[in-house]
Amino acid sequence: MLTLRSLSVARGPCTVLDDITLHISAGEFVGLIGPNGAGKTTLMRAALGLLPHGGQSSLAALPAQTRARAVAWMPQAREIAWPVSVETLIALGRLPHLATGARPAPVDRAAIDAAIAGMGLEGFRTRAANQLSGGEQARVLIARVLAQDTPLILADEPAAGLDPAHQITLMQAFAAEAARGRSVVASLHDLGLAARHCTRIIALHRGRIAADGPPAQVLNAALLAEVFHITAWVANTPYGPVCQPLEVLG
Repeated sequence: MLTLRSLSVARGPCTVLDDITLHISAGEFVGLIGPNGAGKTTLMRAALGLLPHGGQSSLAALPAQTRARAVAWMPQAREIAWPVSVETLIALGRLPHLATGARPAPVDRAAIDAAIAGMGLEGFRTRAANQLSGGEQARVLIARVLAQDTPLILADEPAAGLDPAHQITLMQAFAAEAARGRSVVASLHDLGLAARHCTRIIALHRGRIAADGPPAQVLNAALLAEVFHITAWVANTPYGPVCQPLEVLG
């Protein structure tokens, strides 16, 4: 789904990403974690070809139209500026699949309806998207990504601004996409969500990969101390791995 080889990004004299090599396979739900400034957003934007970079990205090498059918991108920005209906905004996710000027076909309508249902937006179809709360706008933008129905989803802090119930709904929706054979890479600050729902975690620290593997392997005391400077309660439970940050290390 995505291959990066020796990916590097510099801004002026500062190296933001240094020699990132990784491969994302079908069916993975990858949580990209790291402190502020670790390079999570830069990694995803460079992988998409939105930033100048060294090394190689399999996505950036694709023509724009092909890339739009291969990956759906959800950036951090959540503000919806235009007073279009929720349904119309979500339908924009189908544009890469439509010929110029073509109207949505039944397969497109089905994808839109499924995305609306998946994010619990049935009662919002005709409402102006820019009049919704921040959390509701986030759910609409997530639904647009789901409607795009691509093999790969890249989402930058998709859980930000969502209440706990909708955070869980989001993570379950992404996990369901992975179970269908798609792949999801999401940057996350909530280590509990990452531990509970992701099949793999990649930890970034100072522009490099500090750890890469299953949640129970990556979220250990040494990694959390080195990368986040925290202690945490980490346990394997009947619900899966649990990670609860406790204190900041002095």
